[in-house]
Amino acid sequence: MTRRGFLKQAAGASIATMVAPSLAPATALGAEGTTAASERITVGCVGLGPQGRGDMSNFLAQKDARVVAVCDVKKDQLELARNQVNQHYKNQDCMAYGDFRELVARADIDVVLVATPDHWHVPAALAALRAGKDVYVEKPLALSLAEHQVLRAEVQNRKRLFQFGTQQRSGDAFRLACEIVRNGRIGQLKHINVWAPGSAPGGSTRMVPVPPSLNYDFWSGPAPFKPYTEDRCSDDGYKKTWWFISDYSLGFITGWGIHPMDIAVWAGGAALFAGPIAVEGTGRIPTSGACDTATIWDVNYQFANGVTLKFIGTPNAGNTGAATGEPWPLFQEWKNHYRRISTHGTSFEGTDGWVHVDREGIHVQPESLLDEKAASYKVQLKRSHNHVRDLLDSVKSRVQTICPVEEAILTDQMCHVADAALRLRRKLTWDPQKEQFLNDPEAQARIASRPLRAPWYL
Repeated sequence: MTRRGFLKQAAGASIATMVAPSLAPATALGAEGTTAASERITVGCVGLGPQGRGDMSNFLAQKDARVVAVCDVKKDQLELARNQVNQHYKNQDCMAYGDFRELVARADIDVVLVATPDHWHVPAALAALRAGKDVYVEKPLALSLAEHQVLRAEVQNRKRLFQFGTQQRSGDAFRLACEIVRNGRIGQLKHINVWAPGSAPGGSTRMVPVPPSLNYDFWSGPAPFKPYTEDRCSDDGYKKTWWFISDYSLGFITGWGIHPMDIAVWAGGAALFAGPIAVEGTGRIPTSGACDTATIWDVNYQFANGVTLKFIGTPNAGNTGAATGEPWPLFQEWKNHYRRISTHGTSFEGTDGWVHVDREGIHVQPESLLDEKAASYKVQLKRSHNHVRDLLDSVKSRVQTICPVEEAILTDQMCHVADAALRLRRKLTWDPQKEQFLNDPEAQARIASRPLRAPWYL
């Protein structure tokens, strides 16, 4: 349905209410354990592949939220999402759109979920912000510094709420690990290790017809328009290649790496970004196939406060994000040191101990740290047990979310800096205050901005 059609239908509905009596159901008044309509937060969802539908499920599970509209450029995914919403609410009220501009134009929507492919994250979020919506934006965040800066300005100037999809912050183990570090319980922080699966290599270059259910021109949007190749836009995680094509993404250096990197940033705090950061590293970039983002990397940071950080991308068995049997130098060493290890994680080394955390749990040395009452710590980080719930509570209170845009950008830029360092293969100096590489125009140009295909703009 077009916006004009929606407005026409809405006008017709308004006239109908003037000439016919109506009865408000008990659920609209907040009876039967439900939330009154006046207290509900209405949600529109943009980008509804498997990840987007997963995020949408979280909104559906919140009693004070109401998903009223969905949008995707793939008709099959759009229909799956619309049916999911209608089945949940046991009605046929959910509106479906093929153009997110129609969805954000609706005055009755409070929050917009953006779970599109990476190259659409910022343009779609900007449209929602400019329409007066609060936003939940899936990770990673942006493809350039220009996108970071415009997005941050819109959030701040319009006083909107922003939640970044680094949901590990809503996990108790991750918050505890960061509080242990922030409160000096492992002594003075000296070193941080961050690791995650790298991008998958390969990807078919065979040109095939565009699937009839896909609006490929709209899907490409601001990215360069390229011939459609097999599985380029697949929603099947075992097949899709856009994840690892630099026209649309930086690959898993941001797509996966941003999760453990975000925990490093959260624990390190402002002290990590008080001065210039030296960064250098190496990596492997595929030279054949459609995929051209780093499959492995080893990047080292030296912060102005003396803390060092090692960021590693491990070999990927495919689009599943599982590590291969290919050895990587520190695997066995870290496994012995931290007593176990998985394909992703963050660890902190201090003068008096260490903390290691991932989605399987937390390990510490000395082990007595886990016997302490975290409630007694002087530094208390914001508590959240559900990322969507945290956003909805913030929408009501107008208090910052657990991962606001400013912190999202810090983490995203750490990944951008790593990608530049491994590709240029020389030592760089990053100034986080100025958001620029010092004395290196080539490095700065690499991440500063990207041309957007007309008619799209920031």
